[in-house]
Amino acid sequence: MLRAPWDLAFTADPEEVAALRRIMRLHLGVWGLHEVGDDAQLCVSELVSNVITHVGPGTPVTLAVSMNGTYLRIEVHDPDTRALPTLRAAGPESEGGRGMALVDALADRWGVQLQGNHKVTWCELATPLPSPTGHIESPGVLRAEALLGLYAATKLPCGSSQGRLSTAVAEEAVIDVITDFLHWLRAHGCDGDEVLDRAQIHFEAELSDSVP
Repeated sequence: MLRAPWDLAFTADPEEVAALRRIMRLHLGVWGLHEVGDDAQLCVSELVSNVITHVGPGTPVTLAVSMNGTYLRIEVHDPDTRALPTLRAAGPESEGGRGMALVDALADRWGVQLQGNHKVTWCELATPLPSPTGHIESPGVLRAEALLGLYAATKLPCGSSQGRLSTAVAEEAVIDVITDFLHWLRAHGCDGDEVLDRAQIHFEAELSDSVP
C-alpha cells in the first residue's frame, strides 16, 4: 500500500482535539496501521494541547502526517518559535508537564525544529510494516513500482507532479500497462493469451521458490 503524506490546517482550540483524534483514527485505518492508532491519537492530542497551553488558544496550526520509512511521523506546526516544548518531570499532583513526557513514553523519537517563522514539533512511532510499502521489497516489486511510476507520469498533464502512487491509481496503471502490452503483442503477431499464461506460470513458480 502506498501511503501519501497529508496535512490539515486548523485553529488550536480544546474542542478541536477530539475531532483531530477521529481524523487520525480514520486515516490510519485506511493506511492499515490500526496497531499504532491509539498511541498516534494520544500523541496528536498532547502535541496540540501543548500548543494550546504554551502558545495559546486560537493559534493557527497545521497537523502533518507522513511515513518516514516504516515509521509513522506526526508533525504539529505552529508560528511561535519561542515557546519550545521541553521534557519536564511531573509529580503525581502536578496539573501540567505530563504532555511531552507522555509523547516521550509513546513515541520512538521526537523533537523540535525551527523553520524560519514557525516551529515543528514532531514524533515518530514504529509500525509493524516490513517495508515502507508494507510488503517485502523483492526485485520484481521494485521494478514494477519504478515502471508504474514512469507510466503514470506519462498520463499526467504537463507541469503536474505526483509522489508515490495511491493503490487505486497504481492499480489502474497496471491495467493500462497490461493492455498496452497486449496491443504490442498483437501488433507483432504474438499470442497474448499464451504470454499471459506463461507469465502466470513464472509468477507461481517464483512464489513457490520464496516459501521457506
